[in-house]
Amino acid sequence: MLARVAGLCGTALAAAVFLVPNAAMAAVLKVTVEDVANGKTIPGQYAFCVPAQQGHVTFGSDKNPKVSWSGAPKGTKSYAVIVVDPDVPPVPTDVNKESKTVPRMLKRTNFFHWVLVDIPATVTAIDQGADSDKLTPHGKPPGPAPVGVRGVNDYTKWFAGDEAMKGEYGGYDGPCPPWNDAIVHHYHFKVFALDLPSLKLSGTFDGREVVKAMKSHILAQGESVGTYVLNPTLMKAGAAK
Repeated sequence: MLARVAGLCGTALAAAVFLVPNAAMAAVLKVTVEDVANGKTIPGQYAFCVPAQQGHVTFGSDKNPKVSWSGAPKGTKSYAVIVVDPDVPPVPTDVNKESKTVPRMLKRTNFFHWVLVDIPATVTAIDQGADSDKLTPHGKPPGPAPVGVRGVNDYTKWFAGDEAMKGEYGGYDGPCPPWNDAIVHHYHFKVFALDLPSLKLSGTFDGREVVKAMKSHILAQGESVGTYVLNPTLMKAGAAK
């Protein structure tokens, strides 16, 4: 099972550019991720995988960090929160293979880690652990959540063939990049202020469906970016800085 987890960011996802058509016209939200300064490392307590004492990786605490935002314009009726890693290898050829390295120049694709919509306009923060307080094999259920409505993240697709882990992974599940990747992965915590109270999505909708549904409804958006890496060489290089 852990071998499967260790390779999860090598899933062959369809390439998707995370762009929102009217984003250039939107105002800017200030987004803050507690314990994660913009451009800095995400602590292990917020990760799906952490370095193992023996072997390469093991399961992490998988808590969602506290995310807060401000600056929404008048007319905001709901928010959506999405976390996406755009640095994922599109094919698993070299992912987590001994004596192999995922090349730095390999074309990358998106992996959605958090999909949460229909957050009431009165809410301007999601507390630590409010959407995910631990790693949940088989996933947390999509649908109504303590705050907003959960879509499914991309662990749903990755674990589809794994009897020990398969299920619908709703809401937040944190980083687990390949331990042999030549690059540091970047996790974009994005918040969108919308002009409608609900995107009217149901069932197992994913991040790509949310992006499509938000088209022409974004009043403001903002992001904060955290980084994470499991490649021991890159971890040592980062610690030496």
